[in-house]
Amino acid sequence: MHDTGKLRAVSYNIRKAMGTDRRRRPGRILDIINSLSPDIVLLQEADLRLFGRPTVLPRDAIEARTGLVPMLVAKTTHSLGWHGNAVLVRPEALQGPIIQIDLPGLEPRGAVIAELELGGTKMRVVAAHLGLLRRSRRKQLDALNTRLHGLAHLPTLVGGDFNEWSTQEGLGRLARHFEILAPGKTFHVRRPIASLDRFAFSDGLQPIAYGVEINEVTRVASDHYPIWIDFRVA
Repeated sequence: MHDTGKLRAVSYNIRKAMGTDRRRRPGRILDIINSLSPDIVLLQEADLRLFGRPTVLPRDAIEARTGLVPMLVAKTTHSLGWHGNAVLVRPEALQGPIIQIDLPGLEPRGAVIAELELGGTKMRVVAAHLGLLRRSRRKQLDALNTRLHGLAHLPTLVGGDFNEWSTQEGLGRLARHFEILAPGKTFHVRRPIASLDRFAFSDGLQPIAYGVEINEVTRVASDHYPIWIDFRVA
């Protein structure tokens, strides 16, 4: 049972469920998600890079093993996400408008903006996977800020693989509008040296606790560790 008003979000680059043991095990990813008891999950690399971008996580297994359901962010029935970005929420969540964005840069990248209401709380979540090159990430953050600026204000949580190795620079465009939180080093699981996975939150969200989930299973399930944050909406 969750504390009244407290929500938990998880962000996880699941690497298409391919572990460091070179085994693709979607069930292992779902068990990790379930163990974290989240209300909201922001996934990266949730779809395979094959024709039609089929999901790596079987849809019928997601709710059965995690108690969560996918938001309708994909544009095809084969995919779970948009450019691999997927959002899972509690079944009782009311799903609002969803916007899929193509982000500029040398690589095909994207982000998802989704509104939801959970436990009487309305908010917006953004799932993103930014590019490997800093010049691309800057363009991508400009595009994301522009799109968010045109929307009505809602408390907003951004989560994803930001692909930024520095903790001092590179995300200034996002920091103008959000508080950025790096729960800890998440990459590579064999030798964590970089905080690539982060959250960013707007006014109206109050962080309570946060962390990186490190255990025997997360050490092999992907090349990234999952991150989590507990928060309240003011």
